[in-house]
Amino acid sequence: MVRFLGALVVGLLCLGLTARADDKDKKKEKELKGTACCAKCELKDKDFSKCQTVLIVKEKDGKETKYYFDKDSEKKHHKDYCTGKTDVTVTGTVTEKDGKKWLAVTKIEKS
Repeated sequence: MVRFLGALVVGLLCLGLTARADDKDKKKEKELKGTACCAKCELKDKDFSKCQTVLIVKEKDGKETKYYFDKDSEKKHHKDYCTGKTDVTVTGTVTEKDGKKWLAVTKIEKS
């Protein structure tokens, strides 16, 4: 009986920690409105030798922030945004690497 209760407590603690981690990940998700296009083809960005989808967001102060789609998001969505510019609303998680903001897209809608 003691072993069963001990295992039950450990199991409930693990579930609680997993739920907190999921909540924390959801809190990191942002909704961004901007223009999606190809950094290489449309913007002629020299940092990319291959196509790369980017979301350009105009901030309140008038500056632009670029969010580059991560590898998985790039594979899934690039064909829709390689030619021309499209206004979109994107939901995803933002990380920073090598001085650039990277976006793991969970949802994208054309505006």
